[in-house]
Amino acid sequence: MKKVIVGMSGGVDSSVAAIILMNQGYQVEGLFMRNWDAMVNGDVLGNPSLNNSICPQEEDYNDALAVCQKLGIKLHRIDFVKEYWDNVFVYFLDELKKGRTPNPDIMCNKYIKFDYFIREAKKLGADYIATGHYARIIDGQLSRSIDKNKDQTYFLSQLTKEQLKNVLFPIGDLEKSEVRKIASEYGLITAKKKDSTGICFIGERNFKNFLKNYLPNKNGDIIDISSMKKVGTHIGLMYYTIGQRRGLDIGGTRDRMFVVGKNLKDNILYVAEGEDNKFLISDSCFLEMVNFNTDLRPNKLTAKFRYRQDDYPVTLEYLDNGEIKVNYNNIKSVTPGQACVFYLGSKCIGGGIVREVCKDNKKIWYLL
Repeated sequence: MKKVIVGMSGGVDSSVAAIILMNQGYQVEGLFMRNWDAMVNGDVLGNPSLNNSICPQEEDYNDALAVCQKLGIKLHRIDFVKEYWDNVFVYFLDELKKGRTPNPDIMCNKYIKFDYFIREAKKLGADYIATGHYARIIDGQLSRSIDKNKDQTYFLSQLTKEQLKNVLFPIGDLEKSEVRKIASEYGLITAKKKDSTGICFIGERNFKNFLKNYLPNKNGDIIDISSMKKVGTHIGLMYYTIGQRRGLDIGGTRDRMFVVGKNLKDNILYVAEGEDNKFLISDSCFLEMVNFNTDLRPNKLTAKFRYRQDDYPVTLEYLDNGEIKVNYNNIKSVTPGQACVFYLGSKCIGGGIVREVCKDNKKIWYLL
């Protein structure tokens, strides 16, 4: 009997992943990863859970334990707090300092869930590891899940071919509603549990208060890039991303204002009127940290730059320095620090991190 170690998060998806694997005849054990310590990491501001008797990480562990006890499987527990800090959270803070828009969930998958977790699972004698991600492996290739609204291949785009070996995604063939139905049928405590949101393993926070623990606020001017006149004051460039329109606190404008750029040197936030203003549009970008999970190197494919964004047709240019230039037809709000994820139909073949954004073969000067 093949042994599978399931990453048990305390949520409904990993709970049902374990059920499916048991029903398929695997020997199943769970492994709970503790990746964040709110008290040790100084996470006091913006963390209302610290006013409660138990923090969210311990609540999740208790839920994972209850599920495993209900299913009659063993639950192991491992502490990756330092590894998460060094490989994910420091990256997150460094990117914010650069004025970029990072995606820590992608790095968490790359360095924690499919690296340190796999190492620990092998110590436990695992033939396979499994998670509750909405994704599939079809003929050895990472592919989109059946539930297109929940598909999480975007967050798995930095995984290598080696990391995806002997990985199972048991719920990739199910809709979310089916997952909850199975959990209810088994009487699991996680059946109606709210999906986790916020930063990976850190959870929901008052983002502004949370970041005050690690990065100092520095107010600055909000400039209308069309007139170059000051229209407001921002509370720190790290709190804003390209295309954002909520939370700008700008009054008296003729139309909705959108963030279109940042000047890190002078601490300026640039805005412009209208959702379709020209300052939000680019036609190419350069990628760093490029990863492919296949030997294929296509020139024409589709890509997405945000998780719930539609796919866009793109053309790739492979540069001698290992970077890739991505050419496309006028896409809004492509942002340095974001992931550009590659697809061939239903297959997710990798991606990279946006380093520089261009229009008409010129770097957009107000995007730093």
